[in-house]
Amino acid sequence: MSAAPPAERHHARRLVFWLSLAQLITWGSVFYTFALLMEPVERELGLGRAQSSLAFSLALLAEGALAYPVGRWIDRGHERIVMAGGSLLVALCLGLHSLVDSVAGFYAVWIGLGCALAATLYNPVFAVVTRRFPHDFRRAIITLTFLGGLASTVFIPLSAWLIHALGWRHALWVLAALHVLVCAPLHAVVLRHAPAPASARSGPGGSSAPFMRSPAFLLIGVFVIGMMGVTAALPAHMISLLRESGLGEGWVIAIPASIGAIQVVGRLLLFFFEHHFDVHVANRLIPCLIPLGLTALLAGAGHPWAAVLFVVLYGLGNGMQTIVKGTAIAQYVSRDHVASLSGALGLPSALARAVSPLLLGLLWTREAGYAAGLWLLLVTSLLAVAALWLAQRKSLNVMSLRT
Repeated sequence: MSAAPPAERHHARRLVFWLSLAQLITWGSVFYTFALLMEPVERELGLGRAQSSLAFSLALLAEGALAYPVGRWIDRGHERIVMAGGSLLVALCLGLHSLVDSVAGFYAVWIGLGCALAATLYNPVFAVVTRRFPHDFRRAIITLTFLGGLASTVFIPLSAWLIHALGWRHALWVLAALHVLVCAPLHAVVLRHAPAPASARSGPGGSSAPFMRSPAFLLIGVFVIGMMGVTAALPAHMISLLRESGLGEGWVIAIPASIGAIQVVGRLLLFFFEHHFDVHVANRLIPCLIPLGLTALLAGAGHPWAAVLFVVLYGLGNGMQTIVKGTAIAQYVSRDHVASLSGALGLPSALARAVSPLLLGLLWTREAGYAAGLWLLLVTSLLAVAALWLAQRKSLNVMSLRT
């Protein structure tokens, strides 16, 4: 990678910091606060747990459905309007959430929040920094995910305190104000002067459609969707998995709570040491940590050491894998169309994220526990790793032929 001039590097660091702050607030105030809102909303609206959980699933599906059009708008140079508008939509929906008095209203605000998240979370911001820093986007993405990974650490206690002190309705006003006063102005100010869209640089033929039919993109799609299914299935069942492994109750609670910190450690390792090894080798090895963790859990069934090793490997792998998923399309398919191409995977990824926890639960049995489900996750993760390796090989072969 060619080094950017010092002034340009300073500007990049400043822009990425402000975008990271907006990520921390958005992830924390919406994604992680939902779990804290479930019980008080259930009490006031008379909902069961399945009914309240459906709201979050609807948000994920709405986010996935809008991912592709949002990606196209970003590729056309409208990133400032998309992300600032998305932050204002988050604020509006949080404000409306404080007024809900029916199940229909509850579901409507979470569908609206899902639409807003499509314009404000990792997919759009990864595309923004890739377009702006085509020679150093990977480091920018690592920084973004480092601060984004701290969202639960900051906002779970903060939101819990707000709900306890103000009540959940007034707490939502405070969270909405953060988006109006911090996130929307940040996006409006720092995202000025967007790069020209790909079509303006490459002529009328600069379309993402040919890339969507390329073997490298299709294989990366298998990798992203497969790993999304695996990593989405596990959190909802983590406590039960660890109990079945024979850990004491204190460890059962403490180990999953540490996963966020382990993910941040993985991203810090990548941030400080990635220049010491080949990035393509790193992209091949990092996703292998997930199947290695699952293998440890299956091989050491019933042994606490296996559960601890699984959580460490899973935490490190999931933390660093976010960077691999966020950069693979730009590295192996196209930098110019990264937003559209990532968006095209939005809906299938959302479906995988919504269905996989249910499937893992259906495969559980009283006699065998999670064994069948873990084998399915292991096979899926191995297929995903193989798909990434093949995509990388095909892409690098094409690049070498061109040079």
